[in-house]
Order: sequence, then C-alpha cells, then structure tokens
Amino acid sequence: MNNEKGRIFTITDQNGVTKEYEILFTFDSEETKNSYIVFTDNNKDNDGNIITYAATYVKKDDKLELNDIKTEKEWTLIENLLSQIEDKISGE
Repeated sequence: MNNEKGRIFTITDQNGVTKEYEILFTFDSEETKNSYIVFTDNNKDNDGNIITYAATYVKKDDKLELNDIKTEKEWTLIENLLSQIEDKISGE
C-alpha cells in the first residue's frame, strides 16, 4: 500500500504497466482460512456498475502479496458478501 490512508495501492503487471486500485474492504474467512481483499480501479462496466476485483492476500512486511481465488466456494463467499453489502446500502 502506497498512501497515507492505506486505501490505495498499485500493481505493476508483467509488462511493466502500473495501475492504481482502491481497497473497498478486506476480510478473513474462518471457513477457508484465507484473507481476502476486494478492490476496484473505479472503472465502470457497460451497465454503469463499478468493476470490482477480489483476491486472497498475505501481508509481508509493508507489502501485500495477492493471489488468485482458486475455488468456486471462495467466489460464492465473496459474491454473497458483496450482495449483503449492496442490500444494506440500498436499504439505507
């Protein structure tokens, strides 16, 4: 993470392109024993929805090591959590 608030981080891909992302939230799962990060670059899809990404992470020193989500069970966990958050926001 590279800013004072800790909500923005950058990723440099294998082609040397660096992109900035905003952390929406992180959580730990007792069920999978993994830590997850949900983040966005604040771009929108064709329907006007903000595109979000998710990964597992391990914090090493001051850096995050992101890893791909490997199972459908993990994706379902994340999608359900996002749905609950969206429902709560819509109800306010």
